[in-house]
This record gives sequence, structure tokens and C-alpha cells, in this order.
Amino acid sequence: MTPDTLAAVMEATWPPARQWQAGPFLMRDGAGGGKRVSAASLTGPWDEADLVTLEAMPEPLVLIRETDTALDAALEARGWQIIDPVVAYAAPIAALKADLPPLSAFPHWPPLHIAHILWDEGGIGPARLDVMDRVTGPKATLLARLGDRPAGVAFAALHGQTAMLNALEVRRVLRRARCFGFHLATLDVRQDSRAHDAALAGLLGDSDYSERSVADRVAMLRPLLSAQVCAPKPGAPEAASTLAV
Repeated sequence: MTPDTLAAVMEATWPPARQWQAGPFLMRDGAGGGKRVSAASLTGPWDEADLVTLEAMPEPLVLIRETDTALDAALEARGWQIIDPVVAYAAPIAALKADLPPLSAFPHWPPLHIAHILWDEGGIGPARLDVMDRVTGPKATLLARLGDRPAGVAFAALHGQTAMLNALEVRRVLRRARCFGFHLATLDVRQDSRAHDAALAGLLGDSDYSERSVADRVAMLRPLLSAQVCAPKPGAPEAASTLAV
């Protein structure tokens, strides 16, 4: 994928509220939808005098692409700093296909209420949802489920033959359960995961806890996390010693 193709896909699948030309720069108003839809970008030849246009922006932001090395150097010399480096990954759809259990992931539009809840949990608020609404091409909300619970959400939009994924959010408790087998805020994170697994096995009275699936562990942890008091089962010294730290 070339930089120009990526730029076109980004513009179509995550569009600003409005845009206008100011000399060699394309200016954008993101209406609170994030830096990418609020940043100016270079569209033609420029000189030092044109940089005054950028510095007069209410929120001076410029999108620097791989081919903008001279502009990048000029802005750096004037004291501009890189604040949000971005890496874009591209892959053929075939490389991303997988056999999933029924109803574990499905596309839909407009977003269901649960999708709004998941995005809100991740700090993706109304202004970014407005960006999604502005997309005029094919688009979908992708809702993921783990067992019988919502696990994550993303927004996908198509431009030409390229689909771009934005606003990917996976529920924090599921990320942590997947990585460590427990909710990090519950126990002392100075110990390694084997001590945590032993402690949770004692709290839950289940010696096979660490061998269970992510869905089963999450289901077991939810009532434990909501409990006011966590007491280990009798004969579980690992749990008692961990909670005492």
C-alpha cells in the first residue's frame, strides 16, 4: 500500500466534519473527533512563508507522511514536536480469516446499544461516533462476544477494495484475564502469575482454575470481583499469604 492510497483510505473511512484548502495545506475541522481528523496535511509545493498558516491554527496539528521529510525538518526547526506517532498495518483479508464459534462476532449497523457502552468504557465518546456517522461508504460495527458476554467492538469502513479498522476496544477485564488469568487490581501484582493462579485457585476452591478456558475464568472471576470480602477456602495457604501482602 502506497502512502497516497493509505491517505485516501484514511480520509474516506475516518472523515473530518469539514475541510478546506489554505495554500499548500488541506485544513480539517474534526469537531472533537480526534487528532487525525483535526490535522492539516500537505497537498502541494510550499515554502517557509506558508508555515505561518499552520502556526495560526487554533490547534496547530499537522499530519506528516513518509514523503514529507522536508516539511518535517522545517517544523522541527521551528519547535514543533511529534506527539502521536502512528503505525498502520496492512494485510490481505485471507490472512485475517478464522473459524469462530457461532455468534462470537458479527457485523451490524447502526451500532447496538452495547457497542456504545463498550466504546464509552474505552473513552470513545460521541464526537468519535459522529465521525463514524459521517462515513458515506460501506461500513459496519463489529461486535465480539466471549461465551455469552460482549467482549469487544470495532468500526470498519470500506474505500475501494480496502477496509480500515478504527475504534477497536476490548473490555479491560477480558484483556487482563487473557494475559494473566485474573483482574490485575484484585491481587498484588508484584508476584508472578503462578502465585496469582494459586491464590485464585484457593479463593475459588478450584485447583484446576489455571487450566480452564478464558470464558470460564472470566465467569468465575466476575462474582469474586464484585464481592465485598474475599476469603480463601480452608486449606489454601497460597491464597492467604498472597492476600496478606
